[in-house]
Amino acid sequence: MNKAVEPDRRTVRIGAGAGYSGDRIEPALELAEHGQLDYLIFECLAERTIAIGQQARLADPAKGYDPLLAERMRMVLKACVERGVRIVTNMGAANPLAAAVRIRDIARELGLTRLKIAAITGDDVLTVLQAGEFKIEDNGQSVTSLGSSLISANAYLGIAPIVAALQAGADVVVTGRVADPALVLAPLVHEFGWALDDWDRLGQGTLVGHLLECAGQITGGYFADPGCKDVAGLARLGFPIGEVAADGSAVITKVAGSGGQVTARTCTEQLLYEIHDPASYFTPDVVADFSQVSISEIGPDRVAVSGGRGRPRTATLKTTLGYRDSFIGEGQISYAGPGALARAQLALDIVRERLQLTGVAASELRFDLIGINAIGGPDATLAHEPSEVRVRVTGRTASLAEAVRIGNEVETLYTNGPAGGGGATKAAREVIAVLSTLVPRDLVRTDIHFEEL
Repeated sequence: MNKAVEPDRRTVRIGAGAGYSGDRIEPALELAEHGQLDYLIFECLAERTIAIGQQARLADPAKGYDPLLAERMRMVLKACVERGVRIVTNMGAANPLAAAVRIRDIARELGLTRLKIAAITGDDVLTVLQAGEFKIEDNGQSVTSLGSSLISANAYLGIAPIVAALQAGADVVVTGRVADPALVLAPLVHEFGWALDDWDRLGQGTLVGHLLECAGQITGGYFADPGCKDVAGLARLGFPIGEVAADGSAVITKVAGSGGQVTARTCTEQLLYEIHDPASYFTPDVVADFSQVSISEIGPDRVAVSGGRGRPRTATLKTTLGYRDSFIGEGQISYAGPGALARAQLALDIVRERLQLTGVAASELRFDLIGINAIGGPDATLAHEPSEVRVRVTGRTASLAEAVRIGNEVETLYTNGPAGGGGATKAAREVIAVLSTLVPRDLVRTDIHFEEL
């Protein structure tokens, strides 16, 4: 007589310790110490971030990983090791190998005696693109048209190498460019043994990953709107936890007593965040379908989420191209008191004429009155005369030297412009822009490198 197989009734608890590179750090420690977690993830890569990381690595081969990696690891690593919490993060950015070495060294500084760190590589496909013909999806031109301005090409990897690293016993997995939800989906596939073609479970796991990836956004950050959507305790906002069952259904919650809130509305807003078509959310692992998702409050700060589905993954991987685009010059100065608006407008008129007189070569210029028309544009209406106005002039140029001239002209308003100008600032910087292409996944080769104490 065959014995019935008992269903897997475990839940895996995953906490989101960061939603972007510069995010707060102390909520992650709160999760590590009080979240009763199995995994703590840090999602820290934006599309432009990794191109900037590539620039840093070119200048110093030991750099290129997230600038807050060391601070974050010093904050949470010991607490995670003591509690058996595994860390999965894309803070490797443009240099996962160097990031893994840095984490190992920090573990030694903290007195840890055992730690296995896995670095995932393979997302850097610059040499692949340089050896073939690929189309830029944004404008239809060839990738080769970018010439020497192209500085990086990073494909969005999926879960497979992360799962393999976890199966090999890694306590910390650090990657470069992977799909954001993969940081959550990979631990679920590892823990529950989901097949890599179980599309509906992968779709549901991707849903959980998408909900957690922006950290504080789902617990009330970016959600709050006083008088309309009030959120208490934002100064000590708690970051989210996903309690995930073997079928992929989940409860989104947070550490008891932390600030913020988890409600059906916060979860619904995050569900739709950065989603073009909820029925076709393309990732490297699955084309997820969120169109039938169910979201329901089951208790204070506890929201049940289910109904994610999926279809087979695509044959290509989205790849972000980072390139040197231009330079931006900027100058700002403030005016306050009676007649502030008129003096600010005169200041803009002066700088506009000065840039023409001195022949500053700018391909694009903006003349803004912050608080008046910087967002609403020239047709914005005023309810009353402002008591203070900040002038901002920005321009796009082909060289750093020309960009510097823009800020200089604003600064000269101190003594050559309207009365009462103060608080002038100026800056000039290079613009690293991004475009996208598609690369056949069979041209992308991943590898796992280990560092151990």
